[in-house]
Amino acid sequence: MLIHGSCHCGNIAFDLRWEPEPAEIPARACGCSFCVKHAGVWTSCPTGSVAVTIADPARVTRYAFGTKTAVFHVCATCGVTPIVTCDIDGTTYAVVSVNAFDGVDPALIRRASSAFDGEDTQTRLARRKRNWIAHVEFRGGGA
Repeated sequence: MLIHGSCHCGNIAFDLRWEPEPAEIPARACGCSFCVKHAGVWTSCPTGSVAVTIADPARVTRYAFGTKTAVFHVCATCGVTPIVTCDIDGTTYAVVSVNAFDGVDPALIRRASSAFDGEDTQTRLARRKRNWIAHVEFRGGGA
C-alpha cells in the first residue's frame, strides 16, 4: 500500500510504502509534552519504506528536545510536523504522522496512547531500531 502524506502547505511530503498490505494501521498518540501540544499521532512500518520530499528546505525547522535523539521536521510555513527521524548507528529511522495522511480510510487507523516516561536512552534507541521505518530517503533538500 502506498500512503501519501504532507504538511498542510505541501512543503514537506512523504510517500510511505507499507509492506505487506495492512489490515490496520497502528497509530500511537505519544504522551510527551511536544506531541500532546501538537496532537502527534505516529505510525511506522518497519518492513516498509518512506520517501520524503522537501520543496523548500529553508522552510523546514528541525526540533529536538529531551534526549535530543529524535528530530521533529516542522514546516515553518504551516506549522505541521509530518515526520520524525532518529539517526542510529549510521541509519536514519522515521515515523510519520497519521494526521498528515491524504486519502486513507480513517477506519483503517487504530489509535492508541503510548508513554515512554522513564525509558533510558539505550532502551529508547533499541525500540526505535526495532519499530521505526529503517528505509528512509530524503529528496529535494535532504534531512
